[in-house]
Amino acid sequence: MKFAIVVHGAPYSSQSSLSALHFARAALASGHEIYRVFFYHDGVLNGTALAAPPQDEIDIPSAWQALAREHTLDLVVCIASSLRRGLLDETEADRYEKPAANLAPGFVISGLGQLIDGALNADRTITFCA
Repeated sequence: MKFAIVVHGAPYSSQSSLSALHFARAALASGHEIYRVFFYHDGVLNGTALAAPPQDEIDIPSAWQALAREHTLDLVVCIASSLRRGLLDETEADRYEKPAANLAPGFVISGLGQLIDGALNADRTITFCA
């Protein structure tokens, strides 16, 4: 089965991101495919390169990056949600004349069309809300 995953929650303010990560790992381990992971609303904060959780906590943004590298996953953060929360790639930082980009490697910024494309190309779309 091919899944699209939508994550609405920030990595440390709700359980949704970690639950989505566990689901993705379990689905892949069971032989399923993840077409795309789309981060929306506060979920875009999973894409920050600046998270520095304590050593005794899981580094959720890094865990998403590692899973994406291992399984060639498409990690997309919503552009509108990202801009509202100060999460920028190099292109957006230049466009808005900001001093730096802070989107973690492995994540890309795109629009809601990627969410729709994911839902159309997957057998199931699973949403993890905050």
